[in-house]
Amino acid sequence: MNARATLLDLRRVSQVYWSGGRSFTAIQNIDLHLEEGEFLALLGPSGCGKSTLLRIITGLQAPTSGRVLYRGEPLTGVNPHATIVFQTFALFPWLTVLENVEVALKARGVPAKLRASRALDLLDRVGLDGFETAYPRELSGGMRQKVGFARAMAVEPELLCLDEPFSALDVLSAESLRGELLELWTGGNIPTRAILLVTHNIEEAVLLADRIVVMDKDPGRVITDFRVDYPQPRQRKDPRFLDLVDRVYMILAGHTQPEHLELGTAPGEPGRTRALPHINIDDLAGLMEHLDAMPGNRADIYALARELTMSSDHLLQLIEAAEILGFATVAQGDITLTGLGETFAEASIPARKEIFATRLRRVPIVRWLLSLLQAADRRQLEWDVVQKALELEFHEEEAERQLETVISWGRYAEMLTYDDSREIIYLEPGAAVSAPR
Repeated sequence: MNARATLLDLRRVSQVYWSGGRSFTAIQNIDLHLEEGEFLALLGPSGCGKSTLLRIITGLQAPTSGRVLYRGEPLTGVNPHATIVFQTFALFPWLTVLENVEVALKARGVPAKLRASRALDLLDRVGLDGFETAYPRELSGGMRQKVGFARAMAVEPELLCLDEPFSALDVLSAESLRGELLELWTGGNIPTRAILLVTHNIEEAVLLADRIVVMDKDPGRVITDFRVDYPQPRQRKDPRFLDLVDRVYMILAGHTQPEHLELGTAPGEPGRTRALPHINIDDLAGLMEHLDAMPGNRADIYALARELTMSSDHLLQLIEAAEILGFATVAQGDITLTGLGETFAEASIPARKEIFATRLRRVPIVRWLLSLLQAADRRQLEWDVVQKALELEFHEEEAERQLETVISWGRYAEMLTYDDSREIIYLEPGAAVSAPR
């Protein structure tokens, strides 16, 4: 096979944000290249910096350090050879379908007499012929996203970037649109030299991409990069597909670390403050019950995702919570209930709350908040005060999410209450802090 030209080359790219006088690393030392003819998927959990990396690649933001080369030349400003399709449809509601596509051509200086014919051609290619005069409100979610694809392709980008473009769609619409995109790409019916897909959906990446780059978080970094070495079209029941998806689940799930590493440290202490997964306790309890009914209290994580019809990202966050709380362990792509997890799954509601509260007191970020509340006047603190303190450990958005999670978990454990109208967090009577054993 002849060598293909390299379109994109990232060399030790990092992005650091500053908040409250502290730095937070979103992505660290990313090396990545993309050649003509490749369909590359950037795959990883929420918060690993995939979208940040995409903005850097398209020139919407400059990295803190490292080099971004496009066709061997340093990228400065917005990349004129790339365009993005976002997960939200981002259409102008006051414009028709045809006008929404034409607006991209107008921005590129295409003469008015050529805009309509090119836009009509693209709408025909994505299956929207006949809807030219419709407004976005008249279209289904899948059809609105097709308009987004047509608008992105109207400017004939060399590099088409897709930022989780199917995640806002229902299952059937997403599956249909994936198939149609693949048909356009493999059939050479779109004027694009390469596609870069950002996703947290493992099956989606394996179905579509020629190559998969897997990222992890804290900080965002590449942990593996491999080719999908069998041809399109791919079938979900193909053993090669199943084996590869299982392999990726194994990579992302990792294996359970010793407790002190799983828990991390409290804010203000040396070491890494562990970010809690933003999950619902009822979902976690449901997962524990499901595992409790499995032979040996054990399940293959990929098989579990299919059985529960749950997104890979959601399942991996639930598993992360189970590991933190000591309810389950992970190894070789399998999850196994611990004795404590089995007890939790089989316990009554009051007993579950007691078990959960006992384990929650061992989580450093929770222990830290309980200590602050115990020392505070009337055992209460304003939300903003706690969030500002957390912003010394996390960037602003993540600090807010962490506080939401701690309060939600603390409420379930009957350790915390929260008055939303006054934005005050209270320590429940009897929820004293004790040192972890």
